[in-house]
Amino acid sequence: MRWTALLLLSLAMFCSYIFVDILSPIKDLMLQQRGWDSTAFGTMQGSETFLNVFVFFLIFAGIILDKMGVRFTAVLSGAVMLAGALIKYYAISESFAGSALDVWFTNNLNHIPVFEQLGVSPFYEGMPSSAKVAACGFMIFGCGTEMAGITVSRGIVKWFKGREMALAMGSEMALARLGVATCMIFSPFFAKLGGSIDVSRSVAFGVVLICIALMMFVVYFFMDKKLDSQTGEAEEKEDPFKISDLGKILTSMGFWLVALLCVLYYSAIFPFQKYAVNMLQCNLTFTELPADSFWASSSVTIVQYVIMLVVAATAFMFNFMKNKAIKNLTLVLSVASLVLYCYMGYMRQSAESIFAVFPLLAVGITPILGSYVDHKGKAASMLILGSMLLILCHLTFAFVLPIFKTSQVGGVIVAYVTILILGASFSLVPASLWPSVPKLVDAKIIGSAYASSFGFRT
Repeated sequence: MRWTALLLLSLAMFCSYIFVDILSPIKDLMLQQRGWDSTAFGTMQGSETFLNVFVFFLIFAGIILDKMGVRFTAVLSGAVMLAGALIKYYAISESFAGSALDVWFTNNLNHIPVFEQLGVSPFYEGMPSSAKVAACGFMIFGCGTEMAGITVSRGIVKWFKGREMALAMGSEMALARLGVATCMIFSPFFAKLGGSIDVSRSVAFGVVLICIALMMFVVYFFMDKKLDSQTGEAEEKEDPFKISDLGKILTSMGFWLVALLCVLYYSAIFPFQKYAVNMLQCNLTFTELPADSFWASSSVTIVQYVIMLVVAATAFMFNFMKNKAIKNLTLVLSVASLVLYCYMGYMRQSAESIFAVFPLLAVGITPILGSYVDHKGKAASMLILGSMLLILCHLTFAFVLPIFKTSQVGGVIVAYVTILILGASFSLVPASLWPSVPKLVDAKIIGSAYASSFGFRT
């Protein structure tokens, strides 16, 4: 049952991750369709964390989690995500253009004192009104998704404490990050569906998935309640959470080391994801495909995604196979499927499908890493290795990839290898970092500890 609970939480975060980056692969279309330049696009994308960081909502979310428990906070986070997603969808839809909200946002919210001077304002003068409203929705969605993130981590601790906790957390992260790949493949697919371009279709696809995420949390609510009834435990302990308990977090040297790593590591990952597709478009040479080509058709998108799922499933299953012959066969199938996927990405001449390879290596190595941390430890060594790989990848993107711009095949190979290694780094660090938090703080303040760490991360 604990693995079923993990699957529900992972699927909810999978849907959430898709919506977070739903516009990243169609940045060029947002410029054409809605007039969003790079400044408007980046400002809107960055607005996701504004309320969490500068209004301290994430801290309040941690307090809510510790006071109200996993079940209540899970459903609340899903509802908040859905509300923000709907606002963002309305802002990007055709019905917004020319509306009263369109006029009002065009003439207002151009200046936010102090935040504007600090360079962290979610609005600026001249920003398209649709981007402003989308930023408002994304801020609300960001509150929900970060609340969901700490709730899922707390839920895994509850179900897996004393068992395979690092493996469970790593597996959840691996499945959730398949959402990034899914987004990269299907966001352009829906935007260009039927031969006509409509960016709101991509966001509508994301909204549907957020509805599914909310349903996953509702099902988890009843599973978790049944767990408490069977064990005779309740989420409210005899020693309840108090606001003064936050001082125990802030005086922990281990917590501050985790927080500092979050600031440095995630600041090199999350902003990069927003512009990764555009970066590849600028550093790789692509040729325009004929409209009647198979590689330009919508059906190839489905085929490539199925192959991606085969890669992910076989890579993950490889770690649990006992029969040596079947295990080797699974590995060969996984590698062959990965090569086929990469070949199709090259033939499609698509930066989105190239970057979609990002989580695939991570899916394969996460069970190994999680199991190793559970049984052997060495989390600190994994953190160091993951951080070094991150530095290596960014240096490659900055200095090596541009050298291969004139080499169509060479550039794509360098991009694929670097993105795969970056995905492995993104598995090494979180898979060893987040299971360490419960070891640093008391059980009753785990929610607030995760919230504070996520606050530094955002």
